[in-house]
Amino acid sequence: MRFDPSQLETLLAISEEGTFDAAARRLHLTPSAVSQRVRALEQAAGQVLVRRTAPAVVTPAGEPLLRLGRQLRLLAAEAAVSLGEPEVAELAVAVNADTLATWFRPVLDAVASRPGTALRLHVEDQAYSHDLLRRGDVLAAVTSEPRPVQGCVVEPLGCLRYNPAAAPGFVEAHRRGRGLAWDRAPMVVFNEKDHLQDEVLAAHGATRPPVVHRVPSTADFHEAVRRGLGWGMILDAQLGPDLAAGALVRLPGSRPVDVPLHWQRWRLDSPVLAALTADVRREARALRRMRPAVGAVR
Repeated sequence: MRFDPSQLETLLAISEEGTFDAAARRLHLTPSAVSQRVRALEQAAGQVLVRRTAPAVVTPAGEPLLRLGRQLRLLAAEAAVSLGEPEVAELAVAVNADTLATWFRPVLDAVASRPGTALRLHVEDQAYSHDLLRRGDVLAAVTSEPRPVQGCVVEPLGCLRYNPAAAPGFVEAHRRGRGLAWDRAPMVVFNEKDHLQDEVLAAHGATRPPVVHRVPSTADFHEAVRRGLGWGMILDAQLGPDLAAGALVRLPGSRPVDVPLHWQRWRLDSPVLAALTADVRREARALRRMRPAVGAVR
């Protein structure tokens, strides 16, 4: 079965813009023409591909065509660049916030040296980022999922290490004997998908305390714990200087949590995607020195 590239590009535009009208403006078409292209694509596929909701949503049946459309867009852009055309190859990539704030930053330097490449980052918990690959929203992802999504290849990157930590005054205020009052001490989480702290609580036979703060920014999360808002899981790279300065201490009776990371990318003969993979592989070398363990990551 063959699909019209213009219809696939229309499906992509609807997915990215959220409405038929916005997709029409991007493609310089009328909304009626966009609807006609979608109907023609649905007739070719024999299934409903877009839910006409607000915003419009690509159905599971449309996800393989979304992936195909994004692949064709990348390959077409690369072909145009190789022919000397002023085209830009767009790379949609999913990373988690802590990765973006730490070891992934030199990857941005490398991409900046390639002016024909545009990076489109999706910040997502890597326990969920493989879903973006499956839906066709991204070409590659830093994920905790070791099993490849259909059509993708996967390789291990290493681990991020997190430490249960808090401000010294906070620990003294919530001390219970030689340990911590885990069931009462306020806690800081990144967002609703962050369950790292729950692993520590479970190891101490406790559940979440009554007070749980949510701070969805890597730098601000760190600062919130430093200021005594609650205890939280702090990256090794952040913790070292604070331990030396006395701004943070490790929680008594707790252990670090090592979180495995993997790089998943579409199985696609793309020089731009291969170059990005080489960048990621190079910058992740430091992570490989850490022992793997099971865990979730924000």
